[in-house]
Amino acid sequence: MVQNFLKINKKIGSFKKKILVDGDKSLSIRWALLSSQGVGQSIAKNILKSEDLINTLNCLKKLGVKIKLKKNICKIEGVGINGFAYKKKIVLNAGNSGTLGRLILPLLIRSPYKIKIIGDKSLSRRDFSRVIEPLKKIGANFYPNKKKTLPIYIKGSDFLRPIYYEEKKGSAQCKSCIMLASINTPGQISIKAKKSRDHTERMFKELKIPIEIKKDRNLDFIKVSKPKLIKNFNFNIPGDISSSAFFIVLTLLSKDSSLVLRNININPSRMGVIRILNKMGAKIKIKNKKKQFGEECADIIVKSSKNLKGINCPSNLNSSAIDEFLIIFLAASKAKGISYFKNLSELNEKESPRLKIASKILRMMGVKIIYNNSSIKIYGNPDIVLNKNYIVKNYLKDHRVFMMCAIAALSFGGNWKIFNPESINTSFPSFLNIIKQLGGKTN
Repeated sequence: MVQNFLKINKKIGSFKKKILVDGDKSLSIRWALLSSQGVGQSIAKNILKSEDLINTLNCLKKLGVKIKLKKNICKIEGVGINGFAYKKKIVLNAGNSGTLGRLILPLLIRSPYKIKIIGDKSLSRRDFSRVIEPLKKIGANFYPNKKKTLPIYIKGSDFLRPIYYEEKKGSAQCKSCIMLASINTPGQISIKAKKSRDHTERMFKELKIPIEIKKDRNLDFIKVSKPKLIKNFNFNIPGDISSSAFFIVLTLLSKDSSLVLRNININPSRMGVIRILNKMGAKIKIKNKKKQFGEECADIIVKSSKNLKGINCPSNLNSSAIDEFLIIFLAASKAKGISYFKNLSELNEKESPRLKIASKILRMMGVKIIYNNSSIKIYGNPDIVLNKNYIVKNYLKDHRVFMMCAIAALSFGGNWKIFNPESINTSFPSFLNIIKQLGGKTN
């Protein structure tokens, strides 16, 4: 039988390195979807070659889009707005990707045939009513009626209408879904959205898609109109801050170590992890800032920290760190004092119920916590050392849970057996290779 787990039984030693991190997943998928609607050839460099991106490209190919992918360079021949080659009985597999599953739907609202959308076990338990209901109001049809999870069928309409939409949970996927629907919808769609990552807004601006944005402290007010066309565009995709966060925390928790992560996306709506860790005393620095296709990028410099302290984390940082909380919890486990993270129910709507699973892992490690469905209190121990056997499985193959456990093993010690290492292929295929670059031992 083939081994389906990773063993780590030794802490990582000191390191002083510079690394490159895989291309940003959110940007890679959005670039592919918008390029398909463009006119002419678009080229992306440093695109993330993960299962989520491959599933995105396969879905577009089934819709008649010509694509070439070689190493980390991708070329897409756009078919223009509503230019997909619709056929009967098309099945699109979103795999594990909530971004793909939710963002492909608004591009299909003109389909004359039913299109079936499927996903893996994890994605098939996630709530799609968040995007189904507003897309119905725009004019799309979904089958079976009232079904909230994958698999579902979507059929378009020739009678689409703009809507007013309120996004109340801070979900960039839901907000972006309705924004993308504007590409096929006459008139102006209006959105009132809780703060969340703004990659789609930035791409719309760069592509000259008609968009107006007003902001206050807690909300964004967005108006989007149907463009006449979308131009082709090239993009050198920066490194993913969510992937980088695991190595940032590994460096903080390791002795006499330093790390430079080069050309990372530092979009302000994604920088919650840096703000939170710096509030805990990390002193992470940002250097060599520049802009690429509307996105801010820079080198991130981090050094070991002996003085992390607990934090009462402000809830207004949640949406900008929602994918990084698992690794933030590890930093809090070694911080001096108590850390409190609240209003995190959205964390249980991810690839797995992450807040629930993280609490189980921390308890297994001997970390004192108080947990409920929307908050966690972590009693940090600066002297934490692990020396027992730890087995992690049955976590819905969530890539971030796997990476959290790997960093815990390398930082705190113990004999770890972490199942389903293939889970990282959805978002960060080079994760284990970078660990080896830094001197970490796995088998």
